[in-house]
Amino acid sequence: MLKQRILTALVLLPLMIGMLFFAGERLWAAFAGLIALLALWEYARICHMRAWQNALYLVISFCGGLYLYHSGFRFSLWQHALVLVFWLLLVPLWLKYKWKVKADVWGALLGWLLLLPFWLALISLRPNTAAAGYLLAVMGMVWLADVAAYFVGRAIGKRKLAPTISPNKSWEGAIGGVVCVTLYAVVLQQNHWFAVNLPLWQTVVVAVVLTAVSICGDLLESWLKRAAGIKDSSQLLPGHGGVFDRIDSLIAVLSVYAALLAWFTLKVVSV
Repeated sequence: MLKQRILTALVLLPLMIGMLFFAGERLWAAFAGLIALLALWEYARICHMRAWQNALYLVISFCGGLYLYHSGFRFSLWQHALVLVFWLLLVPLWLKYKWKVKADVWGALLGWLLLLPFWLALISLRPNTAAAGYLLAVMGMVWLADVAAYFVGRAIGKRKLAPTISPNKSWEGAIGGVVCVTLYAVVLQQNHWFAVNLPLWQTVVVAVVLTAVSICGDLLESWLKRAAGIKDSSQLLPGHGGVFDRIDSLIAVLSVYAALLAWFTLKVVSV
């Protein structure tokens, strides 16, 4: 298993970094779209869509995404507001009451609500190669939160965060993740590596919010899989599970981050 994880990472990491820093606008949009479609395919399997339903779902999603891209579509403020309401209000309620999804219209709509803002965020936060480093810095928040929560939780974790959803997560680990990400964000802000110019206190607030959202994204996917009775979203990535397994927190963080930028009329610097 470890060997598979390492080999898969050795392939995926250079591919991701190469696309992020060197791909043109259209190629990056297509690459981001492929990631979203693969995750959507896995999500549909989690919902127990039949093969023909899943195929039709992906065809509609692909055609819709193609139309939106070529029409220059971007979320309006009220659509960004829906994204914020979903992740900051509805997802915590979802986790509390453990709602289940089915292979119906509502299940299909939820998949689009998860992946469409994520795809558009990848495009808007990386309009050209000059912004690649800033997007990578935000992604780093997600990875740091996950790593810090894991090691702090293993070291001192006692109180379970969501025992019926993800038994290994603890409140101590979550707090450790918040602290590490906050320090990371402050370093970014002080060295002008953050994607936007924010006062220090706002940087701290954004770091805390994004870390909480990252945890919610991870827990939501864990709950969807647990409710469906499966361990991994797929076996597309040997040793890692599926694409959805790898980007669950990124889906939440990038969607919310893009929405916050839009609502506070912040522009990515140097773009």
